[in-house]
Amino acid sequence: MQKGAIHKISVGAPWVGALALLASPLAQADTTPPFNSGDTAWMLSSTALVLLMTVPGLALFYAGMVRKKNVLATAAQSFAITALISVLWMIMGYSLTFTSGNAFMGGLSRLFLNGMGLDSANALAPTIPESVYMTFQMTFAIITPALIVGAFAERMKFSALLWFTGLWSLLVYAPIAHMVWGPGGWLAADGVLDYAGGTVVHINAGIAGLVAALVMGKRVGYKHDAMHPNNLMYTLIGASLLWVGWFGFNAGSAVAASDRAGMAMATTQIATAVAALSWMFAEWLARGKPTVLGMTSGAVAGLVAITPASGFVGPMGALWIGIAAGVICFWASIYLKNWMGYDDSLDAFGVHAVGGIIGALLTGVFAVQAIGGTAGVLEGNTGQLLIQATGVGVTIVYDAIVSFIILKAIDWTLGLRVKEEQEREGLDVTQHGEQVYE
Repeated sequence: MQKGAIHKISVGAPWVGALALLASPLAQADTTPPFNSGDTAWMLSSTALVLLMTVPGLALFYAGMVRKKNVLATAAQSFAITALISVLWMIMGYSLTFTSGNAFMGGLSRLFLNGMGLDSANALAPTIPESVYMTFQMTFAIITPALIVGAFAERMKFSALLWFTGLWSLLVYAPIAHMVWGPGGWLAADGVLDYAGGTVVHINAGIAGLVAALVMGKRVGYKHDAMHPNNLMYTLIGASLLWVGWFGFNAGSAVAASDRAGMAMATTQIATAVAALSWMFAEWLARGKPTVLGMTSGAVAGLVAITPASGFVGPMGALWIGIAAGVICFWASIYLKNWMGYDDSLDAFGVHAVGGIIGALLTGVFAVQAIGGTAGVLEGNTGQLLIQATGVGVTIVYDAIVSFIILKAIDWTLGLRVKEEQEREGLDVTQHGEQVYE
C-alpha cells in the first residue's frame, strides 16, 4: 500500500484524497464477497482429503486385490483417471454440472472456467470462493469413474479405459450430478436426498461397473485359475486412507465448518465401524474365518451406504444403515455374484451399487427433520421413501443405457479388451512395459 502517497494528497485536497482511497486496492478488496475464512479452510482441507481417496487410497485398495501381474496397471488407472478428469472438469464438466441450464444438464457459462476469478462465488456455496467449490466437486468427479475400474480390472485396454472414462464423465456423471445437485436439477426439485453421492457417485459407478463386466465377459481362467489378491497390506492401507479421506467426502459436503458437518462426520464414523463388524461377523459365521479383505470391504460398504444419509440422519440411523450395509453387501459380493455368474473383479457392483442403493433408500427411512430439514418414514413422512426410490431408479436406468452405448461404441472401434495372450501375461507388461520385481 502506498500510504504515504495517499496521505500527501489528502492534506492538500481532501476530496482528491477520498477519490484516491476509493480507487485503491484496499477499497477494491472491500467489494469482494464476504467469504468465511473458517468455511474456506475446512473446504480446502476437505478437497485434499477427497483427492487422497483416489490417489493413493483407491489406487492401493484396488492394486492389492488384483494379481501381481496387474498391480501397476490397476494403480495406474486411478492415477491416469485423476489427471484426465481434472482437465475435463476444467474444460466442460463443471459447467455442465453446476451452472444453470435445464432440468437435466447445466449450461456452458463456465466452459474452461471462463469468468471465474478470486471473487467468484457459486450460489450453492456462497461462503467460499468458487474456485474452492469447483475443485472440491472435481474430486468427486475423479473418484466416481475410478471406482468403476474395480468391476473390469485385469482385462481392459488402457486406451479404451481413457476413452470410456472421458465419455462417461460427460455423458453420465455430469447429467446425473446436475439432476441431483445442480441448480434446477430434476431430481433435486423432486426432493431426492443425496447428501454426498449415494446416487451420483456410488450407484452410478456400481451400475456402470456391472454393465462393463457383462459387456466384456469374464477374465481368462476365471473358473479355473486362482484369482487371489497379490498384497492385502496394500488393500488394508488403501481402505484406511479411504476411511480417513471420507470425512472430507461426507463432512465436507456441508460446504461449511458447521454443526451439520459435525453430525455428518459422526454418522460416517459410526456406520463405517459397524459395517466393518457386521461384514466380519457375517463372513465368520458363513465361512469360518474373519478375513482382512472382508473387514476392509465391510468398512467401504459402510462408507458407501452412509454417504447419501450422512447429513440427514442421526447416530441411530447410522448404526442401522451400517448393519444393513455390511450384511447385504457381503451377500451381494459373495452369493449374488456367484448366482448371477458375472465377473465383477473387485466387487464394484456388490459394494458400491448395492451399498449406494441401501443408503439411498434408508435415508428416506431414517432422515431427521431437525438435522437435514426433511423427515423420513420414522417421523411420519412415508412419501420420502418413494422419492428416494425414484432417484435410485432414474440413476440405474439412465446409467445402464448410456454406459452400454458408450462401451459398445468403443468396442466396435478401438476394442475394449486386451488379447487373450496379453491378459495371460498381465497388463503391467503388455500395456505399460513395466512390472513389479521382488
